[in-house]
Amino acid sequence: MSEKRYLKTRLQSIRHALDGINYVLETQQNARIHLFFTLAVIVLGFLLGITRVEWIFLILTVSLVWVAELFNTAVEVMVDFISPEKHVAAKICKDVSAGSVLVTVIISILVGLLIFGPPLWSWVKGIF
Repeated sequence: MSEKRYLKTRLQSIRHALDGINYVLETQQNARIHLFFTLAVIVLGFLLGITRVEWIFLILTVSLVWVAELFNTAVEVMVDFISPEKHVAAKICKDVSAGSVLVTVIISILVGLLIFGPPLWSWVKGIF
């Protein structure tokens, strides 16, 4: 494969991946909620001047939520395609996939509390 062809196929792969992310943002209300909180956490991180290690944990945690949401959407679309009529196995697939998103969100909230809790608490105590 020529270098030019290789680069073209890599760019096409990136374009397809971005199409997938765009689909999730356009069709999934929870993804838009994740986007809002992702941006809020980034802003709060800068405002509070969190450490490099805290940024690493924050980025990994936020990424985990996004990956779970992307896979959840893929599972839901595939299940709907394979089993358009209601079926107990289809419901289980969708519920387990949605459960993975819920678990990552709960973990991200806990990580956020550990990172942002102490400085926010100090700020609140300073007001009173």
